Amino acid sequence: MRLLIRGGRVIDPANRIDEYLDILLADGKIARLGKNLPAEDAQVLDAGGLAATPGLVDMHVHLREPGFEDKETVATGCAAAARGGVTTLVAMPNTRPATDCGEVVSLVRDKALPTGVNVLPAGAVTLGQKGEALTVFVALKAAGVPALTDDGVPIQNLALLRQAMIAAKALGLPLLDHCEDRDMVRNYAVNEGAVSRKLGLPGRPAVAEELQIMRDVMLAEDTGAHVHICHISTAKGVEIVRQAKARGVRVTCETCPQYFTLTEEEVLRQGAMARVNPPLRTQADVEGIRAGLMDGTIDAIVTDHAPHTAEEKSKPLPDAPSGMVGLETSLALALTGLYHTGLLPLSRVLALMSASPAALLGLDKGTLSLGRDADLVLFDPDQEWTIDKNQFVSKGRNTPFHGRAVRGKVKYTISRGNIIYMEG
Repeated sequence: MRLLIRGGRVIDPANRIDEYLDILLADGKIARLGKNLPAEDAQVLDAGGLAATPGLVDMHVHLREPGFEDKETVATGCAAAARGGVTTLVAMPNTRPATDCGEVVSLVRDKALPTGVNVLPAGAVTLGQKGEALTVFVALKAAGVPALTDDGVPIQNLALLRQAMIAAKALGLPLLDHCEDRDMVRNYAVNEGAVSRKLGLPGRPAVAEELQIMRDVMLAEDTGAHVHICHISTAKGVEIVRQAKARGVRVTCETCPQYFTLTEEEVLRQGAMARVNPPLRTQADVEGIRAGLMDGTIDAIVTDHAPHTAEEKSKPLPDAPSGMVGLETSLALALTGLYHTGLLPLSRVLALMSASPAALLGLDKGTLSLGRDADLVLFDPDQEWTIDKNQFVSKGRNTPFHGRAVRGKVKYTISRGNIIYMEG
């Protein structure tokens, strides 16, 4: 199949392209970029008024399958990804069974194949994510995992974690770390501070995240391993990473739209719908996250897409599970909160959501270079719309952004030259 994308604003941060061009796709690859390309036998897609950019790469997604299909399936999660402009995603291993062996990796990838979304399951660091014995990293790499993580159950055994870093470095695999000290945060629902005191609830202190970031940065410095800090949420956490990078430590980090958009006050308005780990923090932390995005300390914007059932999220705040969905809203929230406010240029927002995460995972994605996979998202960066959870294709409706006005609307998502989402 040949597809000619005509007249869009082509933005490819990896190649520093930002101009109005045509893009010819052939045999699932980027064949040509240029002005007034001949259509010949290609299907023509008019991209006038749209930005045409590399498909988004979301390196932190919970697809829930196998084991929790009532929350999400690979098929519904991938449909949500396509609707949000995401063509490549990394699926977290907290499934049942956990993604701790090649068989589960293959199961997830096989289920994703018909969707057109490129799904790369991350491998668990420890068997069953129990923090007791390491998985067989060599076998997981052979199965195609791009990274290793125990996700929401961070390893507390430092000797085991150091051993994992040494083994991961030898294989060239990054370790993705959820940084919260489990003894400090337990199963508490909100940030420790004004809101927790107002609700009379114990809170998750910021220092529980910051101490573990410091711990893992020090271990990365010691071992030379590539450590990636997941969903960073505090200003001090960003500063720890900033200083570590200045010393040459192999540390990268990501954040999510909720951490540069919302504060802990949202819990007072929306209860469990605003419960997430790590929790929403203070306005000072929001400013710290924005500063980290602006100065390049933060390397990627991800969703931490975490669907739950309506029944689960309707429970009282202390009893409800943490997490919110984000695949269908992340681009719009990033454009609204960062680009349309003037904090970041459009190319930088897109780099944080495509080229940068692809590069730090060593993926051949996130660019429109000739010969690369034809993964693109076409969107109107200025279109205003209102987030409506009832329109989601994800099984999850657990978003605190329902009813929020945003700017930036995905029109087409293309994976390997095939249109996998078209608005309407």
